[in-house]
Amino acid sequence: MSIKSFFAIPFAKFATRSVYKWAKKPHKTQDKVFKNLISKAKNTAFGKDHDFKNIVTYDDFKQRVKVTDYEGLRPYVDRMVAGEEDILWEGKPLYFAKTSGTTSGAKYIPITKESMPTHIKAARNALLFYIKEKNDASFVDGKMIFLQGSPVLQDKNGVKLGRLSGIVAHYVPQYLLKNRLPSWETNCIEDWDTKVNAIVEETVNEDLSVISGIPSWVQMYFEKLIEKTGKPISETFPNFNFFIYGGVNFEPYKNKFESLIGKKIDYIELYPASEGFIAYQDSQTEKGMLLQLDSGIFYEFIPSTDFFDENPTRISLKDVKIGINYVIILNTTAGLWGYNIGDTVEFTSTKPYRIKVTGRIKHFISAFGEHVIGKEVEKALNDSISGTDINISEFTVAPQVNPENGLPYHEWFIEFTNEPENLEEFATKIDASMQTQNIYYFDLITGKVLRPLVVRKVKKGGFHEYMKSIGKFGGQNKIPQLSDNRKIADVLENFLEN
Repeated sequence: MSIKSFFAIPFAKFATRSVYKWAKKPHKTQDKVFKNLISKAKNTAFGKDHDFKNIVTYDDFKQRVKVTDYEGLRPYVDRMVAGEEDILWEGKPLYFAKTSGTTSGAKYIPITKESMPTHIKAARNALLFYIKEKNDASFVDGKMIFLQGSPVLQDKNGVKLGRLSGIVAHYVPQYLLKNRLPSWETNCIEDWDTKVNAIVEETVNEDLSVISGIPSWVQMYFEKLIEKTGKPISETFPNFNFFIYGGVNFEPYKNKFESLIGKKIDYIELYPASEGFIAYQDSQTEKGMLLQLDSGIFYEFIPSTDFFDENPTRISLKDVKIGINYVIILNTTAGLWGYNIGDTVEFTSTKPYRIKVTGRIKHFISAFGEHVIGKEVEKALNDSISGTDINISEFTVAPQVNPENGLPYHEWFIEFTNEPENLEEFATKIDASMQTQNIYYFDLITGKVLRPLVVRKVKKGGFHEYMKSIGKFGGQNKIPQLSDNRKIADVLENFLEN
């Protein structure tokens, strides 16, 4: 046991006790964050425009600050990008995290000296909770790999610009640097295919104990390793015992991962976003992720069923209920106000407050009034593969509104790594689960408005080819799992099995 692993256990116990101090006082913690945010931003351009000096209560805030998105804040962000100070937050940002948007083109999300440490602290604490729960820190002596974007940063009028994962790469603690892979040179490779191949070469003979990344891209890395070695991942990395992921629901990938790895392992789910580190898994036995209430984010929630109403219900943490699907709204020390990041969440616990991500408010299907959300399609797929050896690499769902023959239907594009013997029976199982979960979908099927869903087999590697074709092939890009239009589906028609 190294000095690092020896001292990690008592430090983990100290850190987790500190977290639960604020977790046990959630409303007081959020009130403190709220007051600090208003006080610090009252002399900014946004604060003056929205009369922050006269905001005392949350109701005052709601009257002055409307829920918005990037486009709504863009006039302020554009001023910051141009080099102005004291616009959304005091001074200038430390960084702009560059993300891609569907309507805005490139987005520049500010990260400040107050918000940056919360990203690092939350990621660290997720590992410390795992160490404390297992009473084992031996993994810190092994090598760790984080599949992420390039750490090369650009300059934008005196502010560094890059992908969030590339920015975070500059904050890896010194004591972990010699354990961290890939090398800086490999991490800087932009082309994803070239980068993954280089990572395989660098890691194939190493003792990896921790692997982290978006599941679909880590799966690609695993498959290339197996192609090179002819061995399951557990034989290549015998001390690899847990996987860290975020950004998507892992359940559809779990069967495939365990078949590639060759043994069962633990998983740690994170909920990091460029806008803030929102939650992380604090227990291997409890459902959901611990909502970060002391990280400079004041949270608001809107029931997803009300979101598109003219005056939707808008509540703070104290009024949320378990099992309701909410759109999550952020107010942050990076200067985002009433900001809808587009995600929907559901509370699994209120003592402490834990959440799970259920989908995207823009990623739904309601072409016929069915209101299908991401959580439902994921559960339907999991119900259908449970207890089988069917493995799925990737999938997405879209409505087929104008079929050549017969009634319209939902079209499921699925790339299998181990496919069902009978595709029609498999589709029937998915459809049955969808009808059980969603009464609107049930009524449309039984009322002969829709016919049961249809599964299309995407050829192996087809989703990667699709992502390349739209210029979004890389570790930070994800396929939406459902869409209310045919934009993705129509292109995927070119990547089906013959």
